[in-house]
Amino acid sequence: MFNDILRQEATQSGINLTDNQIESLKCYYELLIEWNEKMNLTAITEPHDVALKHFCDSILLLSYADIPQNSSLIDVGTGAGFPSIPIKIVRPDIKLCLLDSLNKRLVFLKEVVDKLSLSEVKIVHSRAEDGARKADLREKFDFATSRAVAQLNVLSEYCLPYVKVNGAFIAMKGKYSEEEIANSKNAIKTLGGKIVKVDTYSLIDSSERTIINVKKLSKTDKAYPRTSAKIKSKPL
Repeated sequence: MFNDILRQEATQSGINLTDNQIESLKCYYELLIEWNEKMNLTAITEPHDVALKHFCDSILLLSYADIPQNSSLIDVGTGAGFPSIPIKIVRPDIKLCLLDSLNKRLVFLKEVVDKLSLSEVKIVHSRAEDGARKADLREKFDFATSRAVAQLNVLSEYCLPYVKVNGAFIAMKGKYSEEEIANSKNAIKTLGGKIVKVDTYSLIDSSERTIINVKKLSKTDKAYPRTSAKIKSKPL
């Protein structure tokens, strides 16, 4: 049943999935529902909603961001693995890093990675602001992404330090906000980036989405990221 739902939602969203990709996403869905009974991974559990709002929404990032073959991607605050695991299923060439501060979520993701036999996936237990100061993570990725709900100026301080110069931070947001984007420009410039593209679209249930592409133009000053308390109390 889930396979049919997913195929329908993907097709209507303009996404072509292979049979193997559908089987992998089905396995992911089953693990998500199973583990969600033990811990809070997602409030979205109905098959249609998971297929559209988690899987299709995640994969649609690839329609709005040009990610070359064999690129490295870090998902900052990955949670239950969105958008990165669906992206990895569709683009297995991508070298993926899953970063989250809650270890039990990472235990779940480790099982997903193992069950789906996903290769070149690194799982890191860390707060975003701490991980960005580690030599093996700072400015080591072609792309960073996050589907978090924080304001863009805050998200940028968490994510841009992970990105190599000439790489990009791809922020996945809800409804387009001209004010939020305008208010983030100083923060992004301070962190070495520049907004180069903003795409807006709607899912087939009419819910609005925004993808913001921030190019990394120069190295991030070592003063950033600050502590989480400072990021939240005095955003750039």
